[in-house]
Amino acid sequence: MILSSGIIPLRKNEEQWEYLLLRCFKYWDFPKGHGEKDESPLVTAIREMTEETTISAMKMPWGEIFYETEMYSKGKIARYYLAQVDMDAKVELLPNPENGITEHHEYRWVTYEEAMRLANPRIKKVVEWSRRIISPS
Repeated sequence: MILSSGIIPLRKNEEQWEYLLLRCFKYWDFPKGHGEKDESPLVTAIREMTEETTISAMKMPWGEIFYETEMYSKGKIARYYLAQVDMDAKVELLPNPENGITEHHEYRWVTYEEAMRLANPRIKKVVEWSRRIISPS
């Protein structure tokens, strides 16, 4: 099993929560990546969030709860934590410092409904889980 850790970036406008999705080719996901030596999954998730979006200021009002996907793509599992960022948080998609390649082609702040429309089935489960946590009925 290969674990990838990421953050579900959320911001709250006057009416609802918005999700930050990143696009790589036709695929939308949240910022995530593989851990470095002796790095905890949460530290990995926060580092990847900053590396992939330049957002470093975030709060974790839901604590360290996470959602893990089912196995996909040759034994990978993705673990996602929830983090809240400010409404005016600036996003920049920078090249990977190790290889100079820009990993993502676009980003969007989207509503729950838009996230569900853009996401593939694996990510839809993550979005559904996050909604149950941030907006319990």
